[in-house]
Amino acid sequence: MTATQGSGDCYAMVAGVGGAGATRLSVEFAATLARAGRDAAVVDAAFSTQGLSAFVPERIDPDVTRALTDDRPLTGAETRLDLDVSGSVTVAPARAPFERLARAKTSECARRLAERLSTATERYDAVFVDVPPVGANQAVAAVTAADAAALVVPDTERGSDAVPRTCDRLADVDAGVDTVVANFADGDRTVEAADAVVPTGEATALSAAPAAVEPTEFAVAVADAVETLTGADLDLAEPESSSMADYLPG
Repeated sequence: MTATQGSGDCYAMVAGVGGAGATRLSVEFAATLARAGRDAAVVDAAFSTQGLSAFVPERIDPDVTRALTDDRPLTGAETRLDLDVSGSVTVAPARAPFERLARAKTSECARRLAERLSTATERYDAVFVDVPPVGANQAVAAVTAADAAALVVPDTERGSDAVPRTCDRLADVDAGVDTVVANFADGDRTVEAADAVVPTGEATALSAAPAAVEPTEFAVAVADAVETLTGADLDLAEPESSSMADYLPG
């Protein structure tokens, strides 16, 4: 752990459907803020898929589920990524057997997750939570504890159909969607409700992330989405020949 500016906000990155890319975008969003000199964290609430663990090649113990089930501080489950940026990205992934995953989804552990997220915002400039399609206690805790939520959907008819359904589900738990991000965009925009659009990019594997640490067209689109969600003016360098007309909503 390194000292951070802290006093940040918590952002729920909610997957509208499976395979929406919320895990990768959570890390890309954090890396974009780190590129602007901020200290950001990504906390895993997608316990079943455990995609965030791909960013930590070494043994993960304790992971975020153990921090919740054993009532430990979240700091023990955090790992700082080795990135060449002026800020920092720290991840707290889930990597656990089924039995502990089940216990981590209880209402008591969900309450602890909300508390840990609140504490994390005191240590980081921004905390992003990787949230699966909302249907379990920890996902509800994440969206209700967050200061703002981004709904991540693929830029397809399937993604478009998920927007009103997910907005209704979040409203059921007294939460809301602040930004709709259409991910994996290619050509004409399909999700008309999108506030920000992110292209597929040259590399899609989690192992290739974060890619937004370099000034590419993909990074520009991610930065635009981050600014839309957070309200921050990042003033990041853009590629000389960047033309984002195909990716910006409007």
